Formats: sequence, structure tokens, C-alpha cells
Amino acid sequence: MLKVSKNPNYTGEVCELFSKDAAQATRAFHQQIEGYTPTPLVSLPNLAKQLGVKAILVKDESKRFGLNAFKVLGGSYALGRVLAEHLNMDISEIDLKTVASKLEKPLVFTTATAGNHGTGVAWAAREMAQKAVVYMPAGSPQASVDRIRGLGAECIVTDVNYDDTVRLANQTAEENGWMLVQDTAWEGYEQIPTWISQGYMTMADEAVEQAEAMEEGLPTHVLLQAGVGAMAGGVLGFLADRLGADNFNAIIGEPAAADCIYRSGLAGEMVNVTGSLSSIMAGLACGEPNPVTWPILRDCSHSFMSVEDKVAATGMRILGNPLKGDEAVISGESGAITMGMLYLLMTTEEGRAHAEMMGLGEDSVVMLFSTEGDTNPARYRRIVWEGEQAL
Repeated sequence: MLKVSKNPNYTGEVCELFSKDAAQATRAFHQQIEGYTPTPLVSLPNLAKQLGVKAILVKDESKRFGLNAFKVLGGSYALGRVLAEHLNMDISEIDLKTVASKLEKPLVFTTATAGNHGTGVAWAAREMAQKAVVYMPAGSPQASVDRIRGLGAECIVTDVNYDDTVRLANQTAEENGWMLVQDTAWEGYEQIPTWISQGYMTMADEAVEQAEAMEEGLPTHVLLQAGVGAMAGGVLGFLADRLGADNFNAIIGEPAAADCIYRSGLAGEMVNVTGSLSSIMAGLACGEPNPVTWPILRDCSHSFMSVEDKVAATGMRILGNPLKGDEAVISGESGAITMGMLYLLMTTEEGRAHAEMMGLGEDSVVMLFSTEGDTNPARYRRIVWEGEQAL
């Protein structure tokens, strides 16, 4: 159920692309968007006591811009940077509500997505009065398709997996002269994925600011989920610069069906995973690491984990059904994986051995990022109400 590897390649080296200064610039952009407010950092003291740690702090991204997920942070910042470059303006001069008036005609942005990233791009394109075309891999839930179309974007479901859908979106963008806004990178396509990962730093900057104001204090352990590693790398890069890489342990978790970061961690170099990549964690079902953020994960992660779907399902049930006195957090499959990981690390014989290696114990302040809410409501109910994917 749990595969764990301590990172043999840790150096603690920080990356200037994901510094605290860069995070301030991305947050300043997001702060000028109508409806911006920091999402809650929820403390779960009773669960912390039960699991044997000092504190558990959960960043609840279901409250982000009314979109039920964090991904809009990356998509909106990337679109802002693209438009700023197109108009030869500074990003600080980009106003989502007025930028369209500076263009002769709307631009067309396209992307491939498992759901949340495409929602963010569609929302940002709508806010900026631009157009969006979103591609989704085979088996994508209709709820995600409907949500993206409801934001005014065209949404096309393919008959291939996520990584092949990315290639299709790229090909279509080149053929039509559209702007690809993809949250993974490859040789020759690195600038926009970098901006997307930088956009995610707003979430981490808020979390550190909030933790500093709480009696629980700054994290000693941060559990991050990874698909291609765009969010995990961006957040970890910021935290390593802001807190000092040696002052906390970062544990990176993925679904077993698409554990490219786990395998890359073992190998010390990027390793791709192929096949259907089928997982309830659709947002993490990616087989090819992002080369922009992989070096950060290699240099600053303490451990890597590969876990079965039922681990994420357990995290969903724990967060949605809290101990008396703790606050409920509605977390989707990709959002709850880290809570499931923490629970198994602290409550099972196998897990406790790994927890000791990670330094998890009674003095630990653990920070988690619940990156989405119930973005697939029907499956959320099957898991949380009906017990699907039980341990």
C-alpha cells in the first residue's frame, strides 16, 4: 500500500526561479484579481494528538476563487505573463478586466488537463475576455467537462492518456497558431510551465504567513502531492528559500499507477511511466516529470512515496469527517492523498518505521495542501458516503 524511499540525492540547493521574492511578485498579481482572498490554513489539533504529532495544518484550496481547486493560480499568472509579453508590458500593469481592450482580437489559449488546470485556464481566459480550448484524457469525468464548458471554453475529451493528450494539444496549438498554456515542460517549452509553477507559490506564501501567525508555528514537515511535479516543485522551491531547506522535511507522494517522481527519485534522474495511468487521483495521473521543477524535487525532498488509491480515499474520509472539535475539510482525491499518507505513516507498523526515518513524531508540525475540493461530486459521495476504496 505504501512504497517509501529516502532521497539519496538531497543537497538542499535552492532555485532562484522559485524564491521568496518571486513569490511576492506572483502574489501581487493575484491580489489585484477581483475576489482574491487567502484560502484558510486549518489546524486539526485533535487529529494531531491522536496521530502523535504536535500539529497538523491543512491549506484548504476548495475556497480558491470559487473554483474548488488551486490550479487557477498557475493558469491565471501564466496567462497574465503571456499577455504582458505580447503587449510589451510589465506583469504589474496587467488588469484582467481591462487587458482585452489593448488587443486587436482575443487570443486563443489551449491546454491539456485532468480537470483542475483546464478549469483554471478557462476561468482566467474568461476573466480576460480571451478564448480557451481544453483537451482532456480518455475517461475524464463528465463533471469536469461540464465545469470547463460552463466557463465558456471549448472542451474536447480524447481517447488517449494524459501525456499523449498533452502532445495532441501542443500539435493542435502549433497547427492553429494558438498559445499553449501547459503545466509541464519539455525541451524548447519551458517558459510558460515555469510561470505556472511560480503562480502556485502564492498558495505557499499565504500558508507560511498564516502559520507564522498561529501558535502551532512553522512546519517541520511538508507533505506534497505530485503529478508532473509542477505544484510540488514550485511550492517546495519557495519553502526551501523562505524557510531554509534544512529546516523542514519534504515528503512527496504520488499514485502508484503514475509514480514517475518516486521512480525518478530512486534513479536520481527523470524516469517516465507509461500505460493507462489509471487512478482516482486524476490530477496526479501523469507519467512524465516536469523538467523545470524536477531538479528542485531531487535536491530538496527528504523522501518519496508511491501509494494506492485507497490511501487518498482514506484521506478524504478523515478530512471530511473530523474528530470532535476539529474543522471539516472537503477534499477531493488529489487533494487528500497527503492526509492518507500521514495517517498510514503514524498508525501502521510499516508506516511508523518510515515515519521514524522521516523524523515524524510528537514535536512535528505537519503542513498539508488540500489542493482540491469535491471536484467530482458523484465519486466524492461514493468514497466518503459509501466507503468505496476502503483500506
